[in-house]
Amino acid sequence: MPKMSKYHIYNFFPSVPILGFGILLSFLAGCESGSHEKRLLHALLDNYNVLERPVVNESDPLQLSFGLTLMQIIDVDEKNQLLISNLWLKLEWNDMNLRWNTSEYGGVKDLRIPPHRLWKPDVLMYNSADEGFDGTYPTNVVVRNNGSVVYIPPGIFKSTCKIDITWFPFDDQRCEMKFGSWTYDGFQLDLQLQDESGGDISSFVTNGEWELLGVPGKRNEIYYNCCPEPYIDITFAIIIRRKTLYYFFNLIVPCVLIASMALLGFTLPPDSGEKLSLGVTILLSLTVFLNMVAETMPATSDAVPLLGTYFNCIMFMVASSVVSTILILNYHHRSADTHEMSDWVRVVFLYWLPCILRMSRPTPDDEEEKLDKKAQQLQSVELKERSSKSLLANVLDIDDDFRCNHSCPTFLQQPTYYRTVYRGEAEESIGTIADTRINQSYPQSCFGSSEYELALILKELRWITDQLKQEDADNEISRDWKFAAMVVDRLCLIIFTLFTLLATLFVLFSAPNFLL
Repeated sequence: MPKMSKYHIYNFFPSVPILGFGILLSFLAGCESGSHEKRLLHALLDNYNVLERPVVNESDPLQLSFGLTLMQIIDVDEKNQLLISNLWLKLEWNDMNLRWNTSEYGGVKDLRIPPHRLWKPDVLMYNSADEGFDGTYPTNVVVRNNGSVVYIPPGIFKSTCKIDITWFPFDDQRCEMKFGSWTYDGFQLDLQLQDESGGDISSFVTNGEWELLGVPGKRNEIYYNCCPEPYIDITFAIIIRRKTLYYFFNLIVPCVLIASMALLGFTLPPDSGEKLSLGVTILLSLTVFLNMVAETMPATSDAVPLLGTYFNCIMFMVASSVVSTILILNYHHRSADTHEMSDWVRVVFLYWLPCILRMSRPTPDDEEEKLDKKAQQLQSVELKERSSKSLLANVLDIDDDFRCNHSCPTFLQQPTYYRTVYRGEAEESIGTIADTRINQSYPQSCFGSSEYELALILKELRWITDQLKQEDADNEISRDWKFAAMVVDRLCLIIFTLFTLLATLFVLFSAPNFLL
């Protein structure tokens, strides 16, 4: 330890008495203050009765000022219809047994006393859903020298709240909290609203799901038939509005996209094979989304949520689109062998609806091109006929015109007869004529083996021609059914598109706070 000089020792010792004297004075002052408060507590509480209602006159009611501070909305349980919130209650009254003169007790103006040592009003929340019913924490009571008592107990309150899901997720909820004395009537305890504007929300912590609109309060004085005295309660209403951003992007937008995919299914060609499976897949997806919404809603039949109504409309649209797709595929795959198009179907689906929907089949120019192609095909058949006749004539060593002698029938002497047969102008088949007339009316000398074979060849050619014509007629009927399916497809696309747009706009604009 370093040695101290005379100068340091001289400066140190004079300060020791001064420092010690100050510590002694402060200790004595503390002892005096503590003794005053101790004496005051003994004077106030030794003969204090916690069961006595602290009023001067027993016939007078005790005035109780009641207020509320909302700190936080913890949760809104729609499934169980509960509101969980963090509240600070504020109760003020005047206790005539807790008054003193500050000059007699060293200037002590207020005291902090545990609530079980004093009389306090038995104010409870009537619609509490908590297991312990009273969720307040028993904090100290502040007592002032004029008898004013302030009790501010905080607590987590679980209250019942009737959730109205009609406009979910664009809904406002009004959850009421009813406070009142459990045993005192209005003649014994008079509750007064501390602030006419309602609860204090200056320290409110914002919630991510709900927006606080206000906490109005109201004093109610009710007379029951059983009793002549009034019963007073203070009711605070917590008005909240749901924030819709989460539900809009996670439920409404996917639902609209899925519905638009169902509409795109009407533009899918029927021959692709995926037209029906797409509609069924979309229907299952909407069912999953509807189950997600139903899990968050209370099991009540009082109202149907707006979002659930929208989902049901879209699901009905998709189910109807599946039924329409089945009809479209049925029409598309019909043929002349299985179905015959009735007159009303032909008029409605081939004339009226195409005119209304601005749909048209191939133009007359295209028809003329098809007729030209058919004419070219007939010319090629005729050329093949002539070449076959010439070849047969060369083989059989007869003329190209296949003329017989004068004893032969006239129709066999006409070279143009065979051409009219191939062009479809004759009413009877040359093969039938040959079979009947050759064997019955005319002599065998008129017909050689070559002529008979030629008649059989012409008969085969006629049958092939009839088959081609029948195939063209069947193809024309199939094309009519396919065009009718195309008309139904276009009609369903327009109807369901308008339905989806109108349903979406109706849901959004019918909400009371969508445009706010």
